[in-house]
Amino acid sequence: MSQQLVISHHDIYQLRRGWRLQWEAIQGCHVILYPEGMVKLSATAGAILEQVDGHHSIADIIATLQQRYPGAESLADDVVQFIDEARGNGWLAVKEVHCG
Repeated sequence: MSQQLVISHHDIYQLRRGWRLQWEAIQGCHVILYPEGMVKLSATAGAILEQVDGHHSIADIIATLQQRYPGAESLADDVVQFIDEARGNGWLAVKEVHCG
């Protein structure tokens, strides 16, 4: 049985080491490149992952995307759901933040 991990809006994520997000003109979309291959992303996934840089929290990402797409009603839920799926797929790692 897999364990459901809780995503906090304060969490900061980054792509796994050795993985890279880039725009692929031939594919007409963002892709994640990794040592064994490539993952094509939807426009929504690409917009979210552009913000996942190891510096911005989930709350920061949501705020940025809400400014960019003010009419998107379920944007916060969509971001959290995507981050959860991307983490479950092994694309993302949570960045350790040390307080104090």
